[in-house]
Amino acid sequence: MADPRISHIELDEATILWRNADIEQERRIAIFDLIEENTFRPIRAFEAGHTGPYRLRLSVEDGRLALVIADERENLLETIILGLGRFRRPIRDYFAICDSYYQAIRRATAQEIETIDMARRGVHNDAAEMLLERLDGKVETDFATARRLFTLICVLHIRG
Repeated sequence: MADPRISHIELDEATILWRNADIEQERRIAIFDLIEENTFRPIRAFEAGHTGPYRLRLSVEDGRLALVIADERENLLETIILGLGRFRRPIRDYFAICDSYYQAIRRATAQEIETIDMARRGVHNDAAEMLLERLDGKVETDFATARRLFTLICVLHIRG
């Protein structure tokens, strides 16, 4: 029976050079939510008879995102490489808005926090749509999964 979902996700710890408590919390929530509910069907692996669930490892090398997809026994199924050039601005914007949001939580009014959070969600949603476009023809997934994956892609870009 097909089970097209991610059952385990790992971030390349060597890629993450710096993190703070807020970003670490974002990472934990994104991973938890992703594992709890996601849709992920790598097309080539699925067509070759690997129907899931999948283990996914994310890393960034030379400005490219590597999605290493394995089966439950950790047998490599395929690696998908995506250029991240189009994501540079959304990642930078997302970090800037997140920084404002974390500062606002500590000092701002509820209305100011809500305004910043709406902007943060907007950038996040646009980037998730872009990720869906980049995965088209490679992985079938849904918006919520792409959104959580974008959060994890951002975590891989933290430079301090």
